[in-house]
Amino acid sequence: MQDAGASSFPEAPSSGSAATALRQDIRVAMVAGETSGDLLAGLLLDGLVKRWPELSAYGIGGPNMAMRGFQAWWPSEKLAVRGYVEVLRHYRGIVAIREQLKQRLLHPADGHRPDIFIGVDAPDFNLDLEAALKAEGIKTVHFVSPSVWAWRADRVEKIRRSVDHVLCMFPFEPALLAAHGIAATYVGHPLASVIPMQPDSAAARRQLGLQTEDTVVAILPGSRKSEVQYLAKRFFAAAALVKRSHPAIKFIVPAVPALKTMIERLAQASGVGAGLQVLDGQSHLALAACDVTLIASGTATLEAALFKRPMVIAYNMNWLSWQIMRRKKLQPWVGLPNILCEAFIVPELLQDAATPAALAGAVLQWIDAKSRQPEKISALEQRFARLHADLQRDTSQLATDAIQNIFES
Repeated sequence: MQDAGASSFPEAPSSGSAATALRQDIRVAMVAGETSGDLLAGLLLDGLVKRWPELSAYGIGGPNMAMRGFQAWWPSEKLAVRGYVEVLRHYRGIVAIREQLKQRLLHPADGHRPDIFIGVDAPDFNLDLEAALKAEGIKTVHFVSPSVWAWRADRVEKIRRSVDHVLCMFPFEPALLAAHGIAATYVGHPLASVIPMQPDSAAARRQLGLQTEDTVVAILPGSRKSEVQYLAKRFFAAAALVKRSHPAIKFIVPAVPALKTMIERLAQASGVGAGLQVLDGQSHLALAACDVTLIASGTATLEAALFKRPMVIAYNMNWLSWQIMRRKKLQPWVGLPNILCEAFIVPELLQDAATPAALAGAVLQWIDAKSRQPEKISALEQRFARLHADLQRDTSQLATDAIQNIFES
């Protein structure tokens, strides 16, 4: 990648022109707002750089994007806030970042605006920014369709106003968006091509120093500070209860580096004791190694499904945020595996239902099923394998094809 300001063209063609598609040094502005968005954006960048080798990319991103040469003007963790009340606490800072980014993209120091803007998830931040950029003639793409089929159907009009094209990860989304006049392409879920259809649990356990015969629970309390604050204490209290029934059980906790100290402190205070290790990230290794995962609702639950793992999905947030969100909920499910399978194939324990005792009981049911009801585990693995196959596409190829078509249109 070139530096964001570098260009061999003294006068760049207008954004979206056919000439742009013929150049190799296109300029791509991107915003990925949290750990999962950073992961998805990194995989998308692989395809973009393959298509346009001299591409320069810049904006807001994380370490996975930086590994591909992305210039992060702000780190993605600045936007990693969930919940209405939680967002309000950070509102002024987030809006200030968005305004500064907008001005920097519309009035760049070198005079070259980006050829295209790609917002990766983070719709509350990206859609307003996309609307402003689109109004100024910059092509806008949103990667990961906002979940209008699950939450906030009122957002459809904003999507239509803000984006030229949506890259969808689930097969039913393009038709739904097309019904509202929004151009969209199904590109599959990039993680479905990264995560193997048959994960190597034995190799993952060896890497983590675990034995084949160990019973292993992966605890994933979230990648945002607010999630860890609301969930980790409950999760570790549940782990302590599980350990009373299975003293030899092992717990592994992949932690976002910025939150590792907080997670370690909460784990030590829980009384779980020996048999718990906190990892530096490595969530995929943890999911490959575990028998069951206790996991915060979010993208990680889909990753757990792609690893074919039994899980207990939980969530807890500020009371007022929860009251607002539940009124906007359009389906009975919250966890992505349940939404995509249209059934409660794994338990969901939300808000007041997410007590340590209830969480521990749900985890123990999966642990006991391993020896007493292996057919239950097998049926879940088969359902997740079908879901994996449905989502497995050459995402980077399909996404870059769609982006080139936008340039040429």
